[in-house]
Order: sequence, then C-alpha cells, then structure tokens
Amino acid sequence: APGRRGYSGAGAAEFLHRSIVPTMHYQKSLPRLPVPKLEDTITRYLNAQKPLLNDDQFRKTEGLAHAFEKGIGRELHEQLVAQDNQNKHTSYITGPWFDMYLKAREPVVLNFNAFMSFNPDPKSEYNDQLIRATNMTVSAIRFMKTFRAGYLEPEVFHLNPEKSDTEIFKKIIRFVPSSISWFGAYMVNAYPLDMSQYFRLFNSTRLPKLNRDELYTDEKAKHLLVLRNGNFYVFDVIDRDGNMLEPSEIQAHLKYILSDNSPAPAFPLGYLTSENRDTWALLRQNLLENGNEEALQKVDSAIFCLSLDDFAIKDFVHLSHTMLHGDAANRWYDKSFNLIITKDGTAGINFEHSWGDGVAVLRFQNEVFKDSTKTPAISPQSKPASVDSSRAVQKLDFKLNDALKAGITKAKQNFDATVESLSLNMIQFQEGGKELLKQKKVSPDAVAQLAFQMAFLRQYDQTVATYESCSTAAFKHGRTETIRPASVYTKKCSEAFVKELSKHSTEELQNLIVECSKYHGRLTKEAAMGQGFDRHLFSLRYLALSKGLALPDFYQDQAYARLNHNIISTSTLVSPAVQLGGFGPVVSDGFGVGYQVQDDWIGCNVSSYPARNGKEFLQCIYKSLEDIFNVLKGKKIGS
Repeated sequence: APGRRGYSGAGAAEFLHRSIVPTMHYQKSLPRLPVPKLEDTITRYLNAQKPLLNDDQFRKTEGLAHAFEKGIGRELHEQLVAQDNQNKHTSYITGPWFDMYLKAREPVVLNFNAFMSFNPDPKSEYNDQLIRATNMTVSAIRFMKTFRAGYLEPEVFHLNPEKSDTEIFKKIIRFVPSSISWFGAYMVNAYPLDMSQYFRLFNSTRLPKLNRDELYTDEKAKHLLVLRNGNFYVFDVIDRDGNMLEPSEIQAHLKYILSDNSPAPAFPLGYLTSENRDTWALLRQNLLENGNEEALQKVDSAIFCLSLDDFAIKDFVHLSHTMLHGDAANRWYDKSFNLIITKDGTAGINFEHSWGDGVAVLRFQNEVFKDSTKTPAISPQSKPASVDSSRAVQKLDFKLNDALKAGITKAKQNFDATVESLSLNMIQFQEGGKELLKQKKVSPDAVAQLAFQMAFLRQYDQTVATYESCSTAAFKHGRTETIRPASVYTKKCSEAFVKELSKHSTEELQNLIVECSKYHGRLTKEAAMGQGFDRHLFSLRYLALSKGLALPDFYQDQAYARLNHNIISTSTLVSPAVQLGGFGPVVSDGFGVGYQVQDDWIGCNVSSYPARNGKEFLQCIYKSLEDIFNVLKGKKIGS
C-alpha cells in the first residue's frame, strides 16, 4: 500500500536512494578525451581500409593518407591540439558532434532516434497499462528528483567491484575533494563516467530551426505531457514546493486520460516531428504565428512525453516497429525521450540522439525498471484519488490554418511511405552465448561481429564498411568512438568458413577465430580509451571546413566516402531492464543491427530497406553463429 512508503511531503519516497557520494563528485576531475597522435590515426585508418579495397585502390588511398599526414593534416592536427588546450572544460569532439546531429536535416525518426524496450514486470498483474504507466511515471520523476538533489549514485565502471563498489570506499572517497576524486577511484580500478548529459533527460526537446536545430531545456516546468490517440494532455506532477504529486493522483489523471472519448484529431500534430528539419522549422514558425505559442511551450518544456497506445503488442517484430517509430500521431520525436506504454502494459523508450548517448538513457531505464518493479508506487488494488481530473488535466488545442493542415498531410504521406518500406526482423540463437565463449577464451562481442562479417560475405560476397558504437564516457564530455569490426582478420576467417571450408582443419579454423577475437579486443580497448581514428579525422575535417579551407584531397578520396557509408551499423547492450533495442539503417542500402550476447543465447534485431534483405541476412548470421560455435566445440562442420 502506498501509505507505508510515506508519501507525506518530502519523505524518502521522493527519491530513489540517497547516495553518500554526491552525483557529480567525480565530474570535475574526469580525465580529458585525448586527441590521438596523427600518425596513429593514419595507421588505424589504413588498417580499417585494407579489407575493403583491392591492391590498386589501397595504394592510392595510402598515398593520399601519407600526403595528408605530412601536409595539411599536420597543420590541422596542430590547430586542433591548440584549440583543445584552450578548452579544458570540455572535449574536442563536443562541438563538432553536436553540430553533426543538429545540422542534419533528415527526419530524426528512423535516421537518428533509437529505442530500448523494457522487460515486462515480473508480477504479471502489474503489466496493466494504467498501473504500469503510473508506476513508471512515479519512478521517472523520482529519478529526476534524485539526480537534481545530487543523491543519485555516480555512474562508475568497476573493474574490481569487491574493492571499489563498497560502503567503506564510498565513505572514504566522499571526503576526497572533487578536483582529485577521480584519482582516488582510479587507484582501486574504478572508472567514474561522465554525467554531463543527464540533465537533458528531463524538460528537454530538440527545436527545429533552419540549418541547425537547438536543444532547449526548461527545468522550472512541473508538468508531464501525455499523448493518447493523437491528442495532447498536460498536468502538473510536481507541486509548488517541488514535491511530487501523490501517486494516487497521478493514477487518477492518467485514468481520466485513458477514458477520454475525444476523437483522434483530423490533423495530428505529432507527424510534424517526423518531417525534414527545415520543412518542420518553417511549419513551426507558422504554428507560433498562428497563436499556438503557449501550447507548444507546454510540449517543449514538459518533464517528458508519455505516449499511451491503444493496442496490445502481438510479437517482437510488432514491438520493434511500435517502439522504433509507432504511429507518429502519438509520438513527439523531438522530446529527449518518449516513454511508450501499450494497452497490455508493454513499455519502451524512444530517444532523440543529439543530446546524449545510450549510457545516460540506459542508466535511467535500469533505475526506473528496478524502482517500478521492486517498490511500485501503486498496486492492482490501489484506488485512484478522488480528485477532479477534468480541472487538473488540460487538453491542448492547436489552431491550424490551411498551410499547416497541408503540411501535416504531407508529413503523414512521407512518414507512412518510409515506414512502409522498413523491414524489421529478429532471431534468437539458443545454442550458446557468453558463458561458452568465455570458456573457450574468445571475446563474445568479437564472435557476434565476426558472425555479421561472415553472414554478409555469404549473402553478398563482399566485405563492407561496418560501424560499432563504443562509449567514451570515461572522459569529460566524451561521446562515442567507432570500432571498425571489418578487419583483415575477419575477412580471412570469413573467407575460410564461407568459401574454403574443405581446405581447413577444425584447429586452423579455431585459430582464425582466436586471431579475430584478439584483434577485436584491441580495437575495442583503443576506442574506449579515445584512441580510435574516426572522431579525430571527423574533427580535422570539421576544422578545415569551419576555417573555410578547400576540403583536403584525403577527404575527397572515394575510399574515405565508402568507409563512412556504413552498410552494417551495429550497437550492443545488455541490461536486466531491457528486452531488446534497435535503430534504423544509417544508409538506404544498409542494415541496422541491435544485438545482445546473453549468458546462453544471442539476440539480433535487424532493420533494413528494400535494397537489402534483412530476413536472409539474419538466416546467414544464424548459420555463421552455428558454424563458429561448432568449431569452438571441436566439431567438424559441413559447408
């Protein structure tokens, strides 16, 4: 019962926990993201190019790379280092990376926004739409309040949790000044992570502007935005004193919204957030000039957007479609995130990507899942408060002229056509996972990536540019770095399995897998330490263009363009809170691969457009995993 958790005033229930180490304790002393040495970057770049090019192409690219390294590249690198030394409060990638996202004119949905869906509540009767929406909303607000009060446990990566993830360590480290606290954690093999993105989780949105969007945050706003059936509702969830509304009142307001019979609007505004950014910027201007300023302000400043869908989830493919794009009438893709809850209580998050990366969103999801399932604010027996929701809940009305109606109609046509062409498919490989791979002393992530390379070779008979995202949150204002999983090692190994199976003994095949694993491990470590090459080259190119220089020949090389046309784009996550995650292909002839390697199974979620066959790609991945596992078990395999 809610009573036992003391929802009177600012009781403990206002917070998830009270960390004795302040949330931002390590932020000041985080190490800075290193600018790699130019010669290392060029070597790594050429290593990534090698499997994609024939000898003549490679010689040409190598010549351009070395000329760049000795000439204009050296000058740009020195300018970048000098600039970085003058901006010690941030990282060299921050400005260029925000610009990359905010200047992009493609729609955010399917191109940038990603999703992660929650596991169901272990107690099945709690997977009711109203109960789960109330509990997750309460947990999300508690997360926000805990973070803002400085009580949220700092995000730390523990290499040796027995020593560092202990009460005694926390009691000592909290007295170490924040200017040097990072070193204290480092001494016990713990790596505090950057938390500078977290504030943008709440009260934030991406505003469409011509040429470059803006991120907007208004922490004073106290209301929640709820979308249902294409209608927009807002109500306060924080009172004048900064306390959270009683869960039973939140439940009452959500119940009121769920039982509202208003018809769906003929011109649902949500579609506009799925448009080209310049088109949307002009339409937004029109909305503002047409008397919608107050309503839009409510949308933009809301703590977050809760999307309540009126249907149940049929299967995992339906789940992915719902969370990745869903019905644009019932989403506001520009909000930092939409918490989506369907009729059967299935929940997920769709998040806008410019403000932050998976690390912050995943921490939020983990805490919300844990809090809403272990200490739910309401139970199936709870009664909503007897309050007048018709007064507390405001339904937003938008005044639309003919140009806006036409704009919404066009946006809907574009959105429907894109979604129509998107395929989502998935597999679960049940014949082994992390445990067996670790026994055989190979990296689980390397094996998954090797399977993708092998599968693409089997399906299309080629090796193509591949992207794996790696967080650099161990550094101040770090974002991500790219791991380049396609290597001469994966190419050699894939060709052995796919084309020359009869020529190799099982032992030789095992050795090829081990070589791939070692090299992939090295690439992963380099990327996590800020020693990849992609962000460095990206920043040098950005610097050249911002200085009005002609684009150096190195960047005009077809091979450079091809390496950055990522046909296989991949990202992995494993969390007790998350069932599956995914994103759209980053190029029209590509695959978007979300995957997770669990203890005894491997899951893969693939998105594609008509230029590629995702179903067949997954069948090839399955076959590749089967072959790799059989070889590691010492079995002989047939072609």
